Amino acid sequence: MTARIRIAIQESSVPRFPRGTRFRFDATRQAWVILAPERLIMPDEIAVEVLKLVDGARSVSVMVDDLAARFAAPRDQVLGDVLSLLQELADDTVLEDARPV
Repeated sequence: MTARIRIAIQESSVPRFPRGTRFRFDATRQAWVILAPERLIMPDEIAVEVLKLVDGARSVSVMVDDLAARFAAPRDQVLGDVLSLLQELADDTVLEDARPV
């Protein structure tokens, strides 16, 4: 068995969905879903707003700035929530960091 390397999501990380994983609106369920090998994840409304910004080009910092401005929320609070969400998804191998290692 091969050990997985834990990816630490930071403010400078550039999250993306790995090959074989898709984030899309499912018309049948009328909900946004993450489709991953042998898994289907239905994120809540707040997670959907974050995940819509995951494009493999935008850093977490830029995503947080956008969300804090859009929802008139304290940046520090948004940063903590976004990092927590993205780290959980990275731990589940649903997200990866697009930056070169």
